[in-house]
Amino acid sequence: MPTLDWLNRAAAFTIAEHVPYRLLEQVSVHAATVRPGPVGGFPTSTSSARTEINGNLLIQGDNLEALKALLPFYRGQVKCIFIDPPYNTQSAFEHYDDNLEHAQWLSMMLPRLQLLRELLREDGSIWVTIDDNEGHYLKVLMDEVFGRGNFVATVLWRKNYSPKSTARHISEDHDYVLVYAKSGDLWTPNLMPRTDQQDKAYKNPDADPRDMWKPSDLSARNFYSLGTYAITCPGGRHIPGPPSGRYWSVSEENLWRLHSENRIWWGKDGNNVPSVKRFLSEVKEGVVPQTWWSYEEVGHTQDAKKEIIVLFGSEVFGTPKPERLIQRILHIATHPNDLVLDSFLGSGTTAAVAHKMGRRWIGIEMGEHAATHCLPRLQKVIDGEQGGISKAVNWQGGGGFRFMRLGEPVFDERGRIHPDVRFATLAAFVWQQETGSAWPGYGPASHTAAPKPGTPYLGTYNKTADAAQDTSTSSARTGVAYYLLFNGILKDKRPASGNVLTREVLAALLALHAQVAPVGTPLVVYGESVRVGPARLAAAGVTFKQIPYDVRAR
Repeated sequence: MPTLDWLNRAAAFTIAEHVPYRLLEQVSVHAATVRPGPVGGFPTSTSSARTEINGNLLIQGDNLEALKALLPFYRGQVKCIFIDPPYNTQSAFEHYDDNLEHAQWLSMMLPRLQLLRELLREDGSIWVTIDDNEGHYLKVLMDEVFGRGNFVATVLWRKNYSPKSTARHISEDHDYVLVYAKSGDLWTPNLMPRTDQQDKAYKNPDADPRDMWKPSDLSARNFYSLGTYAITCPGGRHIPGPPSGRYWSVSEENLWRLHSENRIWWGKDGNNVPSVKRFLSEVKEGVVPQTWWSYEEVGHTQDAKKEIIVLFGSEVFGTPKPERLIQRILHIATHPNDLVLDSFLGSGTTAAVAHKMGRRWIGIEMGEHAATHCLPRLQKVIDGEQGGISKAVNWQGGGGFRFMRLGEPVFDERGRIHPDVRFATLAAFVWQQETGSAWPGYGPASHTAAPKPGTPYLGTYNKTADAAQDTSTSSARTGVAYYLLFNGILKDKRPASGNVLTREVLAALLALHAQVAPVGTPLVVYGESVRVGPARLAAAGVTFKQIPYDVRAR
């Protein structure tokens, strides 16, 4: 497959790997009713406040570091990613450096795309807006990151309703939206609703009691050996065969069977070239999405600017996207309660639209305007603001979100764990290290048995694909159960508050293990140290790993 080459390309491919994992620190909670979650570290999904705000997060900070911070908690969990990155148009923006040299732009985009791919669900998709300055280079770059076979389409959004008289050569009236699936075999778009205009094509000139219908051509260009016969119409006209270069799409036998069922239209006098009746009741409930999106359907840049002015009192963003554009993307790519991510949140449009449409969301934005613009806009959404798509979706307000900032690195340069790290945060890192997936304590995950809150049990991981290939071992048949002794999770007075695997702690773990995992399931236990001999551990099916040395930040 062809690839792009640019200055520092090789280094760009290693940037994401070397970005440190950082803590996500809660700044404030915005909801109608708020009860505090756990203090110190990222809260678990069992928190009552997390339930009330539906897991929505507004994160202030560099999006590369924020994406890395999300991986242990949301790897493989995001259904739809929409990003509107800087276009590299050689023009000045207040909130962005949109004047990066071409190689720098590619080096900026590559690691972010790599991390975004890791966050996508297997049946998820990513949508990226761009223009001609970098659009074709971005296409090749995304082919490499997501796989050329997972390219879905390039959508054209007509963003201007009139030509630009200031254009040097030709008025650029559209942007691109590049669409990729995580797996082209698993992603399925939702249909677009049918319009009144589309339904107007259906008539009923013969008063057919079955429904409205429209005629459909009975011939096709594809060769069909039984599709070359002559036809004598009911009105007496002789048709020697299909139109030149075409074939009847049904055999002669099936033609007359359809005629007997009154599914062939010969015209009012019975002498027209036959066509098949397609009944409105038989067509799909929706229409396959198309690649041309007009501003009449999804809005234009002036609509977006008006929405911003209503919200903020001035045009504080030069290139916002209209809410209707994001609404269409989320309609095609998601269902209610799916998780949506925008790591170039800008003015907050994606989060606002996702919230109004009943989707969960994560928005990342750097700089102070995350607090001065995104936060108040999303607060207005909660309060029921009626701009954008609000009336179309009958938005009345409600819900909530957490406002977060990037904190200290989880691990220092020597691999030691930051003292602010709490059980749930380290659990997510341990789980990611062992399974390559998000910890089910933060949401549904495949191949897992759910954790037991308030205990050291993180869950049981069953890698079904491997099990299908290798049934010779008990771990392939039953999976592996993971336990973490950290932050005094046992709430007792044993050594280091139960963070040490002693004989007493092992007995407690084995009793818990009997309740939560199938018989014969091996255990992996993380703790600060172990005071049980190798023979006893082996007899119990336990593999011990020491904190922090066996916890790798990857």
